[in-house]
Amino acid sequence: MMNKCLYGGGFLLTCVLALSPPAAAEQGARLLATGGTSSLEGSGGGGIVPWATLSSYAGEDQFGATVNLSEVSVDDFRLSVQGASLSWNNRIELSYAEQTFDLSTIGGELSQRIIGAKVRLAGNLIYGDLPQISLGLQHKKNNDYELPAAVGSKDDNGTDWYVSAAKAWLDGPFHRTWVANLTLRSSKANQLGLLGFGGDKEDSREWLAEASVAAFINRYWAVGVEYRQKPDNLSFAEEQDWKDLFVAYFPNKHVSVVGAYTDLGSIAGLNDQTGWYLSVQAAF
Repeated sequence: MMNKCLYGGGFLLTCVLALSPPAAAEQGARLLATGGTSSLEGSGGGGIVPWATLSSYAGEDQFGATVNLSEVSVDDFRLSVQGASLSWNNRIELSYAEQTFDLSTIGGELSQRIIGAKVRLAGNLIYGDLPQISLGLQHKKNNDYELPAAVGSKDDNGTDWYVSAAKAWLDGPFHRTWVANLTLRSSKANQLGLLGFGGDKEDSREWLAEASVAAFINRYWAVGVEYRQKPDNLSFAEEQDWKDLFVAYFPNKHVSVVGAYTDLGSIAGLNDQTGWYLSVQAAF
């Protein structure tokens, strides 16, 4: 059963329900939207940036779980993601994601698996003066490595390390709730790792900045922006930073929906890759 959970995307929902302890059904101690959504790499947070927040709404001595589906469609490419996470005690998060990158213009596809872990080190998103600070990792493994190797990638797997800090202000500017997150990531992943790790141009780790800011229009709707620096390791094509403008909807603690306009810059030598992003998450 565990092997199917790790390597079979169609089993994600079944596995989360089967593996989650009974306490998951009682989770929900945290405020609405404080679990964030699911990032493209499976970790709890925004769309393209992991946050210091932990997935689901599990509070003290509670388990929580999420499953999610995400799609990104830009001019020449399409990225599909399915993932799941387990969290405990608002302290530890484990996540898994499968990414499939459709090379619709040049033909073929790339895919990878991502196993993540995150631990809250200090602070709290809502309470106290100290922001919530978390340490995380994402281990990534290519399923298809012929193309990444051909364009200069040095390895078919790698591990990103990151530290994130997040804080919410319940009565911020314009008397709205605001949330901000800053993430520093150590990585040498090319296009999230879909084009391998390291390259003929650069093969060392780099510290990269990622940031998100969101404002709640009301209790259920939020708008925000995200920005993510990218490494540039391959000489065959420049890799550019990512950004998005998103709208998030939290009708209750079990469902969240995020839509965004995305600007992914140049990918594999094809410039101006803009389009849309959609993600749906279910929390238990």
